[in-house]
Amino acid sequence: MKAAVFHEVGQPLEITDVAISKPGPHEILIRSAVVGVCHSDLHFVDGLWPIRTPAILGHEASGIVEQVGSEVRYVQPGDHVITCLSVFCGYCEYCMSGEPTLCDKRATRRPRTEEPRLALPPSNGGGLRPVSQFADLASFAEQMLVHENAVVKVREDMPLDRAAVIGCAVTTGVGAAFRTAQVEPGSTVVVIGCGGIGLSTINGAELAGAGRVIAVDRVASKLELAKQFGATDTVDASAGDPVEQVLELTAGGVQYAFEAIGLKVTAEQAWAMLRPGGTATVIGMVPFGEKIEIPGHEMMQAKCIQGCVMGSNRFRIDMPRLVDFYLAGKLKLDELISDRVGFSQINDALQNLKSGEVARQVIVFDA
Repeated sequence: MKAAVFHEVGQPLEITDVAISKPGPHEILIRSAVVGVCHSDLHFVDGLWPIRTPAILGHEASGIVEQVGSEVRYVQPGDHVITCLSVFCGYCEYCMSGEPTLCDKRATRRPRTEEPRLALPPSNGGGLRPVSQFADLASFAEQMLVHENAVVKVREDMPLDRAAVIGCAVTTGVGAAFRTAQVEPGSTVVVIGCGGIGLSTINGAELAGAGRVIAVDRVASKLELAKQFGATDTVDASAGDPVEQVLELTAGGVQYAFEAIGLKVTAEQAWAMLRPGGTATVIGMVPFGEKIEIPGHEMMQAKCIQGCVMGSNRFRIDMPRLVDFYLAGKLKLDELISDRVGFSQINDALQNLKSGEVARQVIVFDA
């Protein structure tokens, strides 16, 4: 198959031939239909997070099942699926206690003693070179070979391009509001960052019944877009201290703050925007090794700061419900997709993320 391989930090992905194995007993082979281009992928390309190379990135995808392993009972060839990086084993302590996003996934991977799922051709007379499978998915490829617990079946009347963005941005953002923070009806919310995840968080807060949702960004077009997703107020972070602006708007702070960029400074701003008793949820991937600093005395105000892994999802429950929400006109997906591009344009799409102008780009594979 063709795949976009990541070899070195700061270098373009290389679209090349990659060998893909046959499904093992609990694995499925998927023909990729659409894959979203997420800032999480860019973090690895830019070296902000480490990964063993060569690797295939990509993790927000939809597709059609082509083959299944001998023990697979959940899906069959022809099924439409969304992939999810919250692959779960189903029997560890986290899975059994209702927190499958915290599963370490080791039981869902092939042992190193077996043939790798993905490999590059031999080099200099050696054998096949294993390729790392980012997020246990490796979606920047024409096909995906994954554990059966990495997918959810969806209705065939759900458009596959909209289905793809549910795989990360929407599940993470809506889940952060619904599951991680458990936004209460009538509450006041601020969301810092109006990319794909931030916009989905705004949408989720509105669906949860928040009385006021404040969107914060530096790009005017994205602040306008945020209003379509349910923002009642907007704050231009380039026009002055966003913390001061939010505190003034709310007469003292919000009950729920969400950081959807992945920066030390914006995580600290989320904390500073809270009223006493409020909760800050950091959704973005803060660069590996960086520390977030908060004033210790403010802990006496009963404030809380917490992390968020993929919206604390239970994706086989959540994603079909999100599909139903979309088809009922309650979830904003059409507005979330800012551009559809071909596989050959993947490096351009990654560069576009750096401009801050795009919401969600998706790569549409040829039929």
